[in-house]
Amino acid sequence: MAEPLIALRGVTKTFGEGDAAFQALRGVDLEVTQGDFVAVMGASGSGKSTTMNILGCLDTPSSGSFIFKGGHVEQLDVDQRAMLRRRYLGFVFQGFNLLARTSALENVELPLLYRGEAPQNRHKIAMTALDRVGLVPWADHTPAQLSGGQQQRVAIARAIVTEPDILLADEPTGNLDSERSVEIMELLTQFNTDLGITILMVTHEAEMAAYARTIIRFKDGVVEAVERR
Repeated sequence: MAEPLIALRGVTKTFGEGDAAFQALRGVDLEVTQGDFVAVMGASGSGKSTTMNILGCLDTPSSGSFIFKGGHVEQLDVDQRAMLRRRYLGFVFQGFNLLARTSALENVELPLLYRGEAPQNRHKIAMTALDRVGLVPWADHTPAQLSGGQQQRVAIARAIVTEPDILLADEPTGNLDSERSVEIMELLTQFNTDLGITILMVTHEAEMAAYARTIIRFKDGVVEAVERR
């Protein structure tokens, strides 16, 4: 059987100390295979966001193992985790997180800038990413000149411009109407199918989770159920 792309083994996370300590994760076990589309669901405070922060190398477990491509991420230092994020991970957020006074093209170029790509190469690669989300005609527009759906498309282009192994999406349709939400989910499905990008998506909406092949449900800091379709 193929080794999972991601595995969490007995992961706990405690915030604070002493009487003020709060255990957000109480022993999370999960596996994600290469190329899967996973929806992560659960009530507020269930542990799903804390888990996603660990998977995104934005936080570390208090105990347990986080294995990615066979390596133990919990043993990496801050700089090594940052390198892993730049090389393998892409992020999409509910609030878009675009630079306000910067064009769509320049926003998409940012991850390539952090990688040290030459300007001409950055431009070419970023335009390809914008083309994949259908926004080449809006390349020179700032976020204020774009609709919410277009801003999220720019954010997705920025997330995939480095051709990451994993795309972590935190409520990617939370600020969009129903029609725009469907467009974004169809885009994510396309990138999962055509580019082979593994997708981990937090969502509260069953309609959005229906696009996933695996649904992981959290409750009280543990994985309550895993549904595979």
